[in-house]
Amino acid sequence: MVATTILGESGLSTPRLVLGGNVFGWTVKSREDSFRILDRFAEAGGVMIDTADVYSAWAPGNRGGESETIIGEWLKRRGGHDGVLIATKVGFSTGLSKRSIAEAVDASLARLGVETIDLYYAHKDDPATPQEESAAAFDALVKAGKVRMLGASNFSADRFAAALDLSAREGLARYEVLQPRYNLVQREEFEGALQDLCVARGVAVLPYYGLASGFLTGKYRSKADIGKSVRGDRMSAFLDGNGLAVLAALDAIAAEIGATPAQVALAWLAAQPAIAAPIASATSVAQLEELLGVLTLELDPDQLARLSVAAG
Repeated sequence: MVATTILGESGLSTPRLVLGGNVFGWTVKSREDSFRILDRFAEAGGVMIDTADVYSAWAPGNRGGESETIIGEWLKRRGGHDGVLIATKVGFSTGLSKRSIAEAVDASLARLGVETIDLYYAHKDDPATPQEESAAAFDALVKAGKVRMLGASNFSADRFAAALDLSAREGLARYEVLQPRYNLVQREEFEGALQDLCVARGVAVLPYYGLASGFLTGKYRSKADIGKSVRGDRMSAFLDGNGLAVLAALDAIAAEIGATPAQVALAWLAAQPAIAAPIASATSVAQLEELLGVLTLELDPDQLARLSVAAG
């Protein structure tokens, strides 16, 4: 039986892996390949699939919405939404005004082919729009049944605290989930005030870039490896920092327990305070099979400490 964690005060829960959908319509170009990955994730006990209305607008020929469309086609093929939770996002390029939120949610619902989005994120903070306006717009979606729960991504501690305070003060639906960038080699944005806030307020954290764009799989070990993928240009900073020390610790612990570096990296992440489940994407069923190991892998306190020390 795969253990699950309740997300904030929502009553909804997920196992210790959320499937990232940013690759669908991008590095996973075939719908059938996408469907195979999604089928295997659900078959293995996976529950939540994470996407966004802008995925993957950056790919040549794309406009955004491709990932939602593919997931929607998969949901239709499997016969509906039952047994899985769909998370998507709004506001990365359009902001968080009342109008933008209202238009975007209807477009996402249409692409996904569902009546209700399980988890709807503010994709990033929008200082140009009063938080009161955004909070009221999101609350209206919950009351209308278009959204079950709310989340926020890429917020600072101060702005996230202000949003939580506003919702509590006005009796509005609050952000039950935070989605920050967080992994063994990118810790500074989340650890400290933001993590402490989530622990204190009972906010569940579903971090993205759990494998640091693939660095923590061990695929990139020198500058010569940078050309191995479309994300390779992000690896130089990790190689110049504590990355090689982290890889050495991952290798050692993986050998001790018969796991892979990726599984160990995700298990470390899942064990951190406030973390409900890391988000990771797969471009093949074989990659997904490796990621699924985090559903049951537990590291002991010594192993967790060794990884934290290596990360600095």
